[in-house]
Amino acid sequence: MPRPELLARLHQACAERAASDLLRRLRSVSEADGATVVVDGRRLLNFASNDYLGLAQHPRVAEALVSSARRWGVGATAAHLLGGHRAEHEALEHKLAQWTGRERALLFSSGYLANLGVLTALLADGDLCLEDKLNHACLIDGARLSGATLKRYVHADVASAQRQFDTQPQCAALLATDGVFSMDGDVAPLRELAALCRDQHALLHVDDAHGLGVLGPDGAGSVAEAGLATGDVPVLMATLGKAVGVCGAFVAGDAALVEGLVQFARSYVYTTALPPALAAAASAAVDIARFESWRRDRLRTLIAHLRAGAAARGLTLMPSRTAIQPLIVGDSATALRLSRGLEAAGFYVPAIRPPTVPPGAARLRITLTALHTEALVERLLDALAQLMRAE
Repeated sequence: MPRPELLARLHQACAERAASDLLRRLRSVSEADGATVVVDGRRLLNFASNDYLGLAQHPRVAEALVSSARRWGVGATAAHLLGGHRAEHEALEHKLAQWTGRERALLFSSGYLANLGVLTALLADGDLCLEDKLNHACLIDGARLSGATLKRYVHADVASAQRQFDTQPQCAALLATDGVFSMDGDVAPLRELAALCRDQHALLHVDDAHGLGVLGPDGAGSVAEAGLATGDVPVLMATLGKAVGVCGAFVAGDAALVEGLVQFARSYVYTTALPPALAAAASAAVDIARFESWRRDRLRTLIAHLRAGAAARGLTLMPSRTAIQPLIVGDSATALRLSRGLEAAGFYVPAIRPPTVPPGAARLRITLTALHTEALVERLLDALAQLMRAE
């Protein structure tokens, strides 16, 4: 019997996605300017950005990058342990540890690599990893790569997590959760999960990619907002490409955790370090994110405005208090029609479809940034209400 042909199988999978309105399409943005982007020659109001505080094009951030690039060049040239670790990385790690109230922080080149590195360094065959069903893909992939038994609990349901712990009471265990869920915008019940992990003698790992900069005192994130310290959440991961507006990620915790990751996190050890110029840009952005609290105030005002305006127009948004404001529309074809209708009206709001979200939960994922205004939000709501009435 002949072997299956792998490329043919891949092509068939793509054809099946296309037939189900699930095919992803790569589109190039030719220009970005504040709250607008140019796509296919058209300037659109961007309501799909994760640049929640509006820092990606901030002059101080850009100048820090340029100045550092003049000194260091555009690449780190090596892995951190082989000469790629520069003064810019060291300074940023110190600043991130201070911001999040932890002993040390360790930079990774992306959030995906950070979660893969943590989970494969901490977990092994025979261990138990519990994860929320709506966790980001990199947390799921990290658990699978680790060889641990992966069990997923009902979204944000602490009792469900308890039941999963009870299935393997003798195993070393880790519970991983998003702090803010990237597609729903809600916040994990972190206090309750921390209490559960204490009772179970399990490690709690929080991915705060969408909480850092937005929630908590000084924008220190969802863990800080919940009043939890290193003892409650020993492993904190967050990215530098959302509210911080740059690139990369970090893991923060006590010195023993970070030293262990330096030794055993393969996605740290065996990859080229983040360019030092990007570390310098992130360092400048962290200062702005941390100390310019008006940006968070502005974002909260816009979130409240969007939600009130949506309710007044009969649009039901998911229960989120963060910058991620999803509108569930159900099937993928409807989500695509609405997204295209909004684009025709001058708005960039891509449709989110399975497998990124569960079947029947296709949506428009509306995101707000401090660069938006109430007038822009009103224009979006009017266009969306008109399209929904036509459905």
